Amino acid sequence: MLELNGYEVILASGSPRRKMFFEQLGIPFKIETFSVDESFPTGLEEVEIAKYIVTQKSLPFRKSVTSKKLIVTADTIVWCENQYLGKPKDLEQAKEMLAFLSGKSHKVITSVGFLTHKVFEILSETTIVHFKKLSSDEISHYINSQPPLDKAGAYGIQDWIGEIGITKIEGSYTNVVGLPLAQVKEHIKLLTQK
Repeated sequence: MLELNGYEVILASGSPRRKMFFEQLGIPFKIETFSVDESFPTGLEEVEIAKYIVTQKSLPFRKSVTSKKLIVTADTIVWCENQYLGKPKDLEQAKEMLAFLSGKSHKVITSVGFLTHKVFEILSETTIVHFKKLSSDEISHYINSQPPLDKAGAYGIQDWIGEIGITKIEGSYTNVVGLPLAQVKEHIKLLTQK
């Protein structure tokens, strides 16, 4: 278990998967979220997008962060063939995203922001995910049985579509789920020991 030296950790995410990961870390934490506009300036690419959004997510906390408070924000995006894929707005868009990812490799990029009263730091992790060619029946079955509207790129690696569709990953598995856990644990340790 991590020794937090009196720090209170706030997870600024409504993601059930990130909550589960924080529970696995074995550290006490609270969840606090604000609704944040996740649009970003045109011209940003790949990790720049995730970093921009994670910075935006930290802004509502900046005035209230006191000493011995650590706010953790996170954002995961999918980048494929120079295109950004966020969360689908409906099942039709989810179907289009999965058809686009089918038979290709893509990057899953998560940026994690760490805000204390002294610093704001971001760590970013990229994992390359390879999908087999998905049939339209497989895509339809997935989006109708496990609607992926809260997931970047319209899929969860831990879902059925990940089990049958992903042939290989290069990098952190937990990063694809939504949080590069080993790296986050080390960074929390680093910041709370200062």
